[in-house]
Amino acid sequence: MQTAIPSFETAAGACPAFEIVEPTDQTLPFVFCSPHSGRAYPSRFIAQSRLGPDAIRRSEDLFVDQLFDFVPALGAPFLLARFPRAYLDVNREPYELDPGMFDGPLPDFVNAASVRVAGGLGTIPRIVAEREEIYGTKLPLTEITDRVDAIYFPFHEALEALIERTRRRFGFAILVDCHSMPSSVRLLPGGRRADMVVGDRFGTSALHAYVVMVTQRLGAMGYEVTRNKPYAGGFITERYGRPRRGVHAIQIEINRALYADEAAFLPHDGFGALRRDLWSLVTCFADEVETGWRGEMAAAAE
Repeated sequence: MQTAIPSFETAAGACPAFEIVEPTDQTLPFVFCSPHSGRAYPSRFIAQSRLGPDAIRRSEDLFVDQLFDFVPALGAPFLLARFPRAYLDVNREPYELDPGMFDGPLPDFVNAASVRVAGGLGTIPRIVAEREEIYGTKLPLTEITDRVDAIYFPFHEALEALIERTRRRFGFAILVDCHSMPSSVRLLPGGRRADMVVGDRFGTSALHAYVVMVTQRLGAMGYEVTRNKPYAGGFITERYGRPRRGVHAIQIEINRALYADEAAFLPHDGFGALRRDLWSLVTCFADEVETGWRGEMAAAAE
């Protein structure tokens, strides 16, 4: 797959904005995506921010790219962001922007009225996860071009190309959008907290049977699993999940307490066990999907 990947300057030098890790041979009808685990911070962004090095990292999906780094070896491509979510959020519409953040009027096509913009979490976020303001002054309008036009669109072009290639090859495609959630995630009835949240945009982005496979498998492993609450899937799940076209999108949110010290930004002893469980999940999910697909092919041939 030929994709022009933009880059930006960090304190350590030039860094690709995102990475596509391809399998030697794609044998699974899956595409994995980690849009929020980037931790390479553009030098200009650091200079613009009023936050210290720890505070600015609070929006990261900590180490999600490493939790799922086995998927190319299983036969599926993996698209992962290197840019941080605090800099640019590709799980939003392309132009969900807060007019108050910029030093000039925004174009008419900008969506300035979304709930996510009002909450400070638009395409160019105003706050990090702890509701701290990222910037001390307004941004020049050129930041829209430098971030949204230069990075957002190439990222989505790459994701769409991977999905379409997979759909053409297998007749269908399953996008797994990988995320993490803070350990302070909303309590469930009885005072419990979810370990995993499986999102399918309330039944619209994926075949019901696929979602059941994932939730039941995780539940059988002993995880506390909910569906769509409090995370039903963002723009990526909504945009690409088209079951009638053979494209299914499922979002998985993982409680960071399972595998990381959130304050220290470090994985803890639970990381290895969780990664093994995710490997088992993907392997079993792929086997069940293949069994169902082969059954459909056999039935169609009769």
